[in-house]
Amino acid sequence: MEKPTEARNPATSHIDTMSTQAILQVINQQDQQVPKVIAAPKVMTPLTTITDQVVESLRNGGRLFYIGAGTSGRLGVLDAAECVPTYGTSPELVQGLIAGGQKAMTEAVEGAEDSAVGGADDLKAHQLSAKDFVLGLAASGRTPYVIGGLDYARSIGAKTGALACNPDAEISKHADTAIEAVVGPEVVTGSTRMKAGTVEKLLLNMLSTTVMIKLGKVYGNLMVDVKATNLKLIDRAKRIIADATGADFDTAADYYERAHHEPKIAIVMLEGHVDYAQATAALKAADGFIARALHALN
Repeated sequence: MEKPTEARNPATSHIDTMSTQAILQVINQQDQQVPKVIAAPKVMTPLTTITDQVVESLRNGGRLFYIGAGTSGRLGVLDAAECVPTYGTSPELVQGLIAGGQKAMTEAVEGAEDSAVGGADDLKAHQLSAKDFVLGLAASGRTPYVIGGLDYARSIGAKTGALACNPDAEISKHADTAIEAVVGPEVVTGSTRMKAGTVEKLLLNMLSTTVMIKLGKVYGNLMVDVKATNLKLIDRAKRIIADATGADFDTAADYYERAHHEPKIAIVMLEGHVDYAQATAALKAADGFIARALHALN
């Protein structure tokens, strides 16, 4: 039976004869279906389960691994990489593994995604443990590299999840919890970098953002663990301190320096009326949650 990700889309069967604007409009119309798919209970329910399990794994000293091939693998690598500057995590906490390795980020690596052994070997190379969580990504839902990785993860007791864009996906059978976000045929037949890629990107954003919020890396809606690695982010970090505390920009900038460029500590120093050492200790005792730290201090 033909899978939706490989089927022809009747809405675009003559797209090659359309005007530029008409092509753009039909792509946009197709893209608008994606959020509706995510909102359905059959996607939101397993996504919630996976998110809670990832939070538990990370709280207990584990790591999150995304494992995929092609577009799916690249999206996993991207989401993992963006956790580092946005939330101040170590590069080891959230990691993206792609069939074929770093080279596959920019070009196809022949046969890499067809190796189930490769998926297992890549996780072994990262010393996967039972504390970790592995999320397999495959738009088609049948990538051997992903299946091999999931099977290995389960064999050592790690929790697993699967994300596919076809119903009754093969990878769903190899994971503890499965998400099947079926967005239907692509505008260009089989081009799963489009709707399938979009739904994967959105779901990974939702997952990692929620995990970081649940780990205390957001205060209000401010990313208080941001790592200021350039002038734009230095300015943002100071403004985060000002927004969180009501201080003027100059005061926020002063406390940014006093807190050794850590906005979270600066906020606790300002709001809790304590010094750097006291703020650091309060945050540690509160597992990194600013609200808990301030409650304890006040």
